[in-house]
Amino acid sequence: MTPVLDVISLVVADMGRSLTFYRRLGLDIPADAEGEPHVEAPLPGGLRLAWDSAEMTASIDPSWTPPTGNGRITLAFRCDNPADVDATYANMTDAGHTGHLKPWDAFWGQRYATLLDPDNNGVDLFAPLD
Repeated sequence: MTPVLDVISLVVADMGRSLTFYRRLGLDIPADAEGEPHVEAPLPGGLRLAWDSAEMTASIDPSWTPPTGNGRITLAFRCDNPADVDATYANMTDAGHTGHLKPWDAFWGQRYATLLDPDNNGVDLFAPLD
């Protein structure tokens, strides 16, 4: 049998801050989950995105240590159109989340922008240019 990718998991330093960030991007995250050590949300296509607290991760793997520097993954969210990239970026940064690269027209034919989640993971916003 071939393994099937089913869950993408983020280890987070502050569950509440991380869930607030991803809720604002439209993910369906259970209400009142901020105090949980593990939280999951369904994604289109059947995948799930999960958040695990650093404490829980360390309890499972005592040799685990948090990475230093910027995050080591990037998640990308497709927007409806180029104007939606700009609006989503503005909505997130106006709410106090960190913008990393302001929206621009990328040479590969997309409107693109990058935010940083509370753990410094890149979160790209993109839409095909008209």
